[in-house]
Amino acid sequence: MQAAELFEQNIKPPEVARRLRVSPKSAYQWQQMWRDGGVRALVSRGSSGSRCRLSPRCLEKLAAYLDEGPAAHGWVEDQVWTAARVATLIGRKFHVSYSVFGCGATRLMHRLGFSPQVPARRVAERDEQAVTVWKEATWAEVKEPGRRAGATSASRTRRASRDDRPKDAPGAGAAAPRR
Repeated sequence: MQAAELFEQNIKPPEVARRLRVSPKSAYQWQQMWRDGGVRALVSRGSSGSRCRLSPRCLEKLAAYLDEGPAAHGWVEDQVWTAARVATLIGRKFHVSYSVFGCGATRLMHRLGFSPQVPARRVAERDEQAVTVWKEATWAEVKEPGRRAGATSASRTRRASRDDRPKDAPGAGAAAPRR
């Protein structure tokens, strides 16, 4: 074990943490465990958390199902695997319940080389030409005109001119600014 070898060389925990790319807190904990129980105390106890509820064969089947795409399993709106859809698919095919986030379907998807997607909120039968026409005609009429860039400048490098300030603005009739 690398940490034990470094501790045997009297290397301090902050340096061990830097070399092994872990937090200093972990290195201090490892050093204490090493002092109390030697190298055997630093042996990994395996991954934490609950074990996967799907067998390796079921994981292979799940990967194949995901490769088929959402439409093959009843989601025809879009071709996106969300974590909720994968959790539902696992329940339907394997009769196992997985949560959507945390240690559930999202982690399982990453393990299989997939990433959960967020579906775009668009109608499947969207008419792109009609949308373009609406944007050019209707939106141009409805949209408010923007302000002139110079009228509201708040530049830190150029002091605002008193002449540019509207006459009815707050402080317009006030005394000259302090220097």
